[in-house]
Formats: sequence, structure tokens, C-alpha cells
Amino acid sequence: MNTAPELIRVGTLEELRDRECIVVSGRQRPVVVFFNGGDVRAVDNRCPHMGFPLHQGTVQDGVLTCHWHHARFDLSSGCTFDLWADDVPSCPVEIRGEVVYVGSECHYADEGEHWRRRLEEGMAQNLDLLIAKSVIAQLKSGADYRCLVRQATLFGGRFRDGWASGLTILTAMANLASQLPEDERMLALYQGISHVADDCAGEEPRRDRHPLKSSAADHATLKRWLRYWITVRHREGAERTLLTALARGESPAQVADLLFSAATDRYFADTGHALDFINKAFEVLEHIGWQHASEVLPTVIRQLAEARGGEELNAWRHPLALVPLLEATFAELPELVEQAKQNRNRLAEDLGTQPLSGRDARPTDPAALAETLLGDEPAEIVTAIKCAIGDGMAPTELTKALAYAAAQRIARFGLSNEFADWITALHTFTYCNALHQAMKRVSAAIADPPIELLRGIFHGAMAVYLDRFLNVPPARLPGERDGAELESEPSEAEALCAKLLVTLDSQQRVDAASRIVARYLALRHPLPPLLATLTRGVVREDANFHTFQLLEAGVQQYAEWGDSPQGRTILLAVARYVAAHAPTSRASLQTAEIALRLHRGDALYAED
Repeated sequence: MNTAPELIRVGTLEELRDRECIVVSGRQRPVVVFFNGGDVRAVDNRCPHMGFPLHQGTVQDGVLTCHWHHARFDLSSGCTFDLWADDVPSCPVEIRGEVVYVGSECHYADEGEHWRRRLEEGMAQNLDLLIAKSVIAQLKSGADYRCLVRQATLFGGRFRDGWASGLTILTAMANLASQLPEDERMLALYQGISHVADDCAGEEPRRDRHPLKSSAADHATLKRWLRYWITVRHREGAERTLLTALARGESPAQVADLLFSAATDRYFADTGHALDFINKAFEVLEHIGWQHASEVLPTVIRQLAEARGGEELNAWRHPLALVPLLEATFAELPELVEQAKQNRNRLAEDLGTQPLSGRDARPTDPAALAETLLGDEPAEIVTAIKCAIGDGMAPTELTKALAYAAAQRIARFGLSNEFADWITALHTFTYCNALHQAMKRVSAAIADPPIELLRGIFHGAMAVYLDRFLNVPPARLPGERDGAELESEPSEAEALCAKLLVTLDSQQRVDAASRIVARYLALRHPLPPLLATLTRGVVREDANFHTFQLLEAGVQQYAEWGDSPQGRTILLAVARYVAAHAPTSRASLQTAEIALRLHRGDALYAED
């Protein structure tokens, strides 16, 4: 089999010397061949920065300069002197007698390594165009999206002293990536990686800390230590304790027990962000591998140690004293958990089965509990949760009910509220979703979730209670006022998705967007196209991290409920929030589209 590269005739050496450069048509891209200082060199004729024809540039002393943005390249290798511009692919040259030939394709010596390196450089310089080009090139070549997530996560862990919103966005988009079409997946990962780079720009790099050598501390001791260090805000002690647990080979569930227990020592810490960020750190490790736990998990300690809890805020103490109510309840939790075990054992005896563990749900109605959690009396809410625990309701069912109650605060958010109040409801919902994911993670490996983590259910329930004024009056869901109002919308799935994107082109089309989504769901169209459309409605915007959070949390909670009234309400909450925060200037989308056009070989410099 002949594997010799295809060659293209350029011309004679004399012709090339006289003209200084000649452009020929390669297999996919034009190739420019230069004669300079007695050497013949060939490169892709498109400047790798923005695609300007390099034959319109100049060569001096072996340096090729593009005249559009003045990027400069070593003509012999194609390597750039300006890292924002990228290297230009080179092409092999062969001279037979007096005739010059070039290969039909320009390429990098190692495409995969080149784009991995360029992604690292793009993040280091915070260059969105370079990041977008690197993401597109790797995904188009068939790279697993998790490889990009791993590279960006470890970069963020090294070059910023603590977890930040960019890593949350990256993880949220990674969680959705496998469910998205190619274009939306590319935009989602680009947004996540770009936000990580932005978080790291100008920041102090992370300083390495190490486990306690030869420590004999067992899990219970490490847990006490970590909780104490967080309570007294001693970051270094907390990080070394965590690293010691990891060095001892503790399981993900055991490490989760350590961190989530410490997180719930404060009430709804940092409006829920502290617990949510910990959960996201565990989620990203599911994409990149537990072997990176010691590089990722310590990044959450700084915020955890510095977080301010609800017990420090006036709203949790006045006009109603929520903190004493919860403190008294937490003192009862050991007895309630024991009562739940006894109830499960009695149920097992009645059924003639083995005793049930805390992860095994009895027949329950989380939707009914969610309605109770939306009540106006905190003591009644607390009593309902206590009864559910004592009756043996699975903790994951409790957190599922809690997350649905929080989603309803967004679904029924009154538009007479101040715009900034959307964020208040958002914080509660994303916290409750994170608590649910944490409970699932711990419950899957530990028969009876730690009492400390159960406290988070009460914290979330009081946050839902404090948000009650955001639903005064409650917004009506589409179709509640007039069952025929949905019939004015299109019937076809494609038309509904297209109309939703157009609707999101205008500000504050909250009701219109939710009506379109309600129509789509009522007709039982398949979920993936709607998910892709909602995702595109977010990733094309210059959205803040809360919108990314809301989208992904909504998708996670819909997965819990499926095609049910509760699941549909959750997606309506997503649609309403996204519509309230669109459109933006979409500068990030413009950058991504430029990168995509460059990848296709479009002439950006030419008139449309």
C-alpha cells in the first residue's frame, strides 16, 4: 500500500524566487509557499489567529508577519512569537530538480498535544478565542469531553487559591454534556473553561499543603478535628486533616461525611454556596477520577472556613427565633433516627423481610411533604420533617421533597418582586439540590446517613420558609387561569423550540417562555430537544454563574421526578428564570462562533 504523501506542484524555483510566494490549493486549505533567504517553506495560508491570508503578509529575516493583527511566526517551524495568535500549521516541501512540490495538507506534528497545550496557554492568558479554538478542535477530533474537564479543573485547582464560580459552572456543564448535541456541548464546555480561566486571572496560585505523616487518627477523630478547625476558621488545620483522610485511603462516602458534616455546622452557610461547592467538587471527580481528590477537594476548604452561617444573620432570629427552634430539634435527632430504625424493623417483621436500612424508602409521598414545607408556620414545618424522619422516610426522599418545594418558589416567583430577588430563590433551590445529591452520595455507601447531614434538611426548609414572600402573590403556572391559553402555541416540537429561542431574544418574556415550555411538556414531546434548547438559551448568553447553576440543578431535579406534574413544574421554573435573565450582549457566543468559523475554514475577513 502506497502511504507516500500526496504532493502538489508549486512551480519552478525561479518562479518562486521571482514571486517570493505562491499560493496553491491544498486538499482542504490553501497552502502558501515562501522563498526567503534561499529557503523554501510552506504553511497554511490562513493566519491561525483570525484567518487572514498570510500571503498578504511580509517575511523578513525568517519572520512572517500577518498584517491584520500583526501576529508573527517563525517561518521555518510555523511557531508563533505571539502566544495569543497560535502556531500556523506547516507543510512538507520537496524539491525535485528545479521544481517545487508541497504536501496537500498542513498539520501540527502532534495535533492532540498541540491543542492540549494551547488550551493550557489560553487559560493561563485568559484568552477566550484561544480557549474556544482549543475546545472545538479537541471535540471535533473525537476527544472525550472529560479530558477537557480534567485539564481545566486541575488548572483551576492550581492557579486560584480556592474553589470559585468558574469550577461550579464547568462542573454543571460537564454534568449536562453527555445529554447535549454537539454544538451545545461545545458551547457548554467553552463557557465552563472560559469562566475557570477568568477566575484565575491575576489570582494568587494555590499553595500546596500536605497530610499529617504517620497519623494514627481514625475516621471519627478526623471528623471531629475537621469540624473543629472549620468552627474556629483554621484553614490550614482543616486542609491537613482532609488530606490525611485522603492519604489514608478513605472512601468517597467517608470523605463526603467529613466535609458535609462540617458544612452543616453552620446554617445555610454563604447562602448555600459552601455546601453546593463541596457537592460540585465531588461531582467533578466523578468525571475526572477519584485519583485527583487530593488536588480538588482541598480547594473548598477556604470558603468553608470563611463562610458565614444563617445563625449569624438577623433574618434567622427576628421576628421569629428560628435558630433556637432548630437547636432544640437537632438535640432530638439521635432519638428520631433511633425511632426510625425501630419503625423500619417493625415494618420488616410485618413483611417478613430483613431489617431495612436508612437508605430504603418506605411508601412515602414527597410531593405532599413539599406542600407542607411551603407553609407559613416554621414550627409546623419542623414538626412535619421530624415526623417524616421518625416514621422512617428515607433521607433522600426528604431532600427530594425539599428540592421540589424550593423549585416551586421559582416557578411561582411574583414578577412584582425586585429583579435581584430571583437570586434569593435561586440560592435556596441550588442548595436544596446540592443537599439532595450529597444525601444520595452518602446514602449509597452508608446505611444510615450521619445525623449532621440531616441538619441540612432543616436549614433548607427554613430557607424555603424565609423565601415565602417571593410568592406573594404566587405567579400562576401556564394553563391554570385558562386551560385554552396553551393552544395558541405551536404543536410541533421543532417549532416550539425555535419559538422559545426567539422569545429569549427579548427581555423579561418570563410568562411567554414558560407558556411555550408548558405547551411542549403537555404534548409529551421528547425531552432531549427541549433540554438542548434551554441549554442553548443559557450557554449563548454572557450569563452569570447562577443561571448555569439553575439550569443544571433543574435538569437534575427533573430527573428525580420525571414526566410528572412535579417534574414539569421544575422545568417551568427553569424556563422562567432563564427568560428573566436573557438576553445579554452575547460576546462569548460571538467569540465561539468566530472560533467555529475558523475551524471550518471560513474567510472571516471577506464580505458576507
